[in-house]
Parts: sequence; C-alpha cells; structure tokens
Amino acid sequence: MPRPPRCRRVCSLPTSEGFAPSGCSQDTAVVILRIDEYEVIRLLDLVGLTQEQCAAQMNVSRTTVTGIYDTARHKLADALVHGKRLLIEGGHIKLCEHAGSCCHHTCCHAGKNNQKGD
Repeated sequence: MPRPPRCRRVCSLPTSEGFAPSGCSQDTAVVILRIDEYEVIRLLDLVGLTQEQCAAQMNVSRTTVTGIYDTARHKLADALVHGKRLLIEGGHIKLCEHAGSCCHHTCCHAGKNNQKGD
C-alpha cells in the first residue's frame, strides 16, 4: 500500500479558478490542474526558483517537485493544444501560515517550522 501524500505548502491561492479558450461552451472538455501543480509552475517558471528551492518552499522532496512539474506541464499542454478548459482546484495542500504577510514570490518562511509527517 502506498504511503499517503505529504501536504504541499502553498504560499498563495490562484487569483483565477481557471481559463477557457475564447468561444468555449460549458460542455467543452476540462483539464483539472491541482493547486500544488499551479504552485510548482509559479515557483519554477514565473519566480525562477530551482527545483531544490521549490522543494524546500513547498516542504517536499526535489523528486516530488519533478513529478508534480511533469504532470502540470502535460496538463497545460493538453489544455492549450486541444482547446480544453483549464480549472485550478484541489490537491493535498496546506496554505502557508504567513500567506497574508508573505511576499508570495519566495516565501521567507520556507524551511522554518517544517513539521514531520505533513
């Protein structure tokens, strides 16, 4: 039996619930991007962190970040290439306790107070 997934620390929730191609109807196919996948894309591609820095900030291993990143990139490509709606929701996450005062680019609280078993 696989062990349960560890909570991934997220510093801010997405400002949009999703995106859709122009002229798309409600019955258009949907791709679900989990919030932890969104956070990995934000940290690696937008903020420019390394996978090691991203892993420390999210309180997971670097190999976990690599897996999340690969899955997220595949989902984004599927949505773009096939004209599917993209929804951002769900995932096994824990919102950073400093989310209201955090800079949201690189959490200055990452690595502090990491709890085992999250």
